[in-house]
Amino acid sequence: MRIQEVYQACRRVVEEVERVIVGKRGVIEKLLIAILSRGHVLIEDYPGLAKTLMAKTLAQTMGLKFRRVQFTPDLLPADITGTYVYNQKTGDFELRKGPIFTNILLADEINRAPPKTQSALLEAMQERQVTLDGKTHRLEE
Repeated sequence: MRIQEVYQACRRVVEEVERVIVGKRGVIEKLLIAILSRGHVLIEDYPGLAKTLMAKTLAQTMGLKFRRVQFTPDLLPADITGTYVYNQKTGDFELRKGPIFTNILLADEINRAPPKTQSALLEAMQERQVTLDGKTHRLEE
């Protein structure tokens, strides 16, 4: 894809998101840059200013999977990463993937989570994988 084609595609995405979110073009552009560069974004703003809607709309516009996690003091690392559960029919343990297995994850109120849970999130962000019971699982691209 040529640079001009990428620019046009990005412009169409921004314009489509702006049909839902008004007055946040700069933030939308920065979110798009983060997605294209496989980076992460910290959005700080007052409650009720469409942060969740913006991330969700951007994901929908780009055809990406979106998940949201409300961080609380009792949230466990497995609540984010997932865990193995026993399947009585097959007699095996199967991976039940957590919300971290998505393209766009909105982690709301990270500061409320205990350190171990924050650490699990940061490990997944940095390494783009999670390790459960000694098995490594790659995250969505």
